[in-house]
Amino acid sequence: MSGGRPALITGGAGFIGTNLADRLLRDGRDVILYDNLSRAGVAGNASGLLERYGRHRVRLQVGDIRDERRLALAVADAGEVYHFAAQVAVTSSLDRPKEDFEVNAVGTLTLLELLRQRREPPPLLFTSTNKVYGELDGLALRREGRRYVPEDEDVQRFGVSEGRQLAFHSPYGCSKGAADQYVLDYARTFGLPATVFRMSCIYGPHQFGTEDQGWVAHFLFTAVAGEPLMIYGDGCQVRDVLFVEDLVEAMLAAQRAMPRLAGRAFNIGGGAEHSISLLDLVDHLDNLIGSRPVVQFAPWRRADQRYYVSDTRAFRSATGWRPTTSLAAGLDRLHQWTRRLNPRSATPRVVAVV
Repeated sequence: MSGGRPALITGGAGFIGTNLADRLLRDGRDVILYDNLSRAGVAGNASGLLERYGRHRVRLQVGDIRDERRLALAVADAGEVYHFAAQVAVTSSLDRPKEDFEVNAVGTLTLLELLRQRREPPPLLFTSTNKVYGELDGLALRREGRRYVPEDEDVQRFGVSEGRQLAFHSPYGCSKGAADQYVLDYARTFGLPATVFRMSCIYGPHQFGTEDQGWVAHFLFTAVAGEPLMIYGDGCQVRDVLFVEDLVEAMLAAQRAMPRLAGRAFNIGGGAEHSISLLDLVDHLDNLIGSRPVVQFAPWRRADQRYYVSDTRAFRSATGWRPTTSLAAGLDRLHQWTRRLNPRSATPRVVAVV
């Protein structure tokens, strides 16, 4: 489908972009990394790819997703597109909602328009978020031990499906939700070969996590450094976690099946079998690093979900994909990577726009 053209990855020096680029390069594909390098750690990710594969295969284009002129140069050469560039934190969106909208919604619309101008638009995979479902109002929960459990037996067994009503909450939820809907509509209205992943919690190497985004890596970094962990709420909130290499497999499967998947959105995460509460993750870290982190608690934050687990059955049925990396194995891989870093100097104190 790419016709030998490179794959364009916006936000390509970030956590997911770096892992995807490495896989594509190992498979013999060239890549264009489009990134403004504003987030701590990502310049090192880009340098590592350039050193490993060379500038003849890795083209780094430094630019903002809102810069139409620069972005057009990258889009012109792309054989397929993975759109990850975004403002990624709810807290930052509450502080700077206009900037959040410009990056996430306007930036995505700019990319869509550039793709639409191509005579044969390349296939696009856009990463959205589970925050498009808001706080999951009306989903009754009960607390069992150290985690929340849905009263609805189907949700308890499989997670939240794509049939859940959209309920954008927080500026971040609104901006990503708007982008999500624009991608789907450009597929319907203009025939753009595009699909959407509404993602849960992804973790793995090259992730410089913070309290706001990438919490699994943030917990591990903080625990290894011997610093206290801050949990907002009671720690019984549940998420499904997905190792980044399993996510990359899902992305490649989506590109292969794009003619059938165009115009559809899929909930992507580890699913019910890879769900965990924040308190249970602390226990895993205790076993992993040999000492139990000190945990501090703070009030619930706005727009936090007490429970979110992805129902991935639709994507599994469409492609045959399923995650294969256990939480224990994935955490060990992430830990081995962090041991090669100084976590406190590598982890950003604030979330920047990627």
